[in-house]
Amino acid sequence: MTFLNEKNKIKKIKSSEFIKSLIKLLIIGIGVGTLSGSFLKSLPKNKGLDVSNSINYREKDLYLSPVVLNPNKNELTEISLEWSKLENLYKDLDISGFLLLEDGRYAQLNPGQRLPAASSIKIFILILCLEMIDEGILKWDQNLILTKDVIGGGSGWMRYQQIGKEFPLYEVATEMIRVSDNTATNLIIKAIGGIDTINQRLNEIGIIKTRLNNLLPDLEGTNITTAKELSMILKFINNTKFLSINSRDLFRDIMSTSRPNTLIPNGILKGLKVYKSGDINYNLLIKGFRVFNKTGDIGIAYADAAIIQMPDNSNAFVGFIIKGPFNDPRSPELIRKMTASMISLLKD
Repeated sequence: MTFLNEKNKIKKIKSSEFIKSLIKLLIIGIGVGTLSGSFLKSLPKNKGLDVSNSINYREKDLYLSPVVLNPNKNELTEISLEWSKLENLYKDLDISGFLLLEDGRYAQLNPGQRLPAASSIKIFILILCLEMIDEGILKWDQNLILTKDVIGGGSGWMRYQQIGKEFPLYEVATEMIRVSDNTATNLIIKAIGGIDTINQRLNEIGIIKTRLNNLLPDLEGTNITTAKELSMILKFINNTKFLSINSRDLFRDIMSTSRPNTLIPNGILKGLKVYKSGDINYNLLIKGFRVFNKTGDIGIAYADAAIIQMPDNSNAFVGFIIKGPFNDPRSPELIRKMTASMISLLKD
């Protein structure tokens, strides 16, 4: 019995020492954790967009620049040459076009020439708006307040509303594209953080030639872009995880509401030799095409850029910009002709 009692005492002493050691280790661990947390808090924070609540920011290594064209695919020279022939007929116009297919094949005419973006700049603004919604910086249903500094002339109805009126972001973003509302666009520019913030973010994702220099309508044409960057940004957001699935769906839905559709959509019908009157979108649908586009028109420049969903369910990404005399009817007609030649050659 005495031996057993002594053995039990030894076990109790060892257990007591083990518990004390464990407590010491826990105290040390808590202290190290506190110091580490204090150290991390003391580090300088990123001065760019606040993405502290981001789920998808890990995808932001998917940058657009440099643009990589498929080295194993040939340029669609027939289309490029056809565009060059058209250019020779309009030597007094500045003409730029770029087509990119999902497999990397492309056609081009002066693709990197910087020209007035007109309302095609709204494509970039919408994309950055949706990115900030993904990041939790903006909310799709938050209200934006109409202020005097965002009132813009030209297209749209929001400029006629009472100062101080509130509009949900989803309505503002839709009207920016649907009727090309310039006041709606300026409201979103302000919500994103202003012109400098937009340019900085575009540069970060590889859009190096597109620049927003003024609020809309920018009739002087100081907001600039290229046909290539219009096409590339459309392919980029459509084929990568830069935007969430929900935001990509929103982008296509909003773009599908764009009016008018007399440039690229009408050009596709011409290329298909469809000359029916009536609804252009319906005539495209029965031929297996859907077009998600945004036009631009400031008189001295016309632009259109689109995701074209083809009958085989693949996508083509295209951008056109024409600069010429004020309200010259040849400029929009040339966009239709370039589109028609592209479609007629693609479907062969």
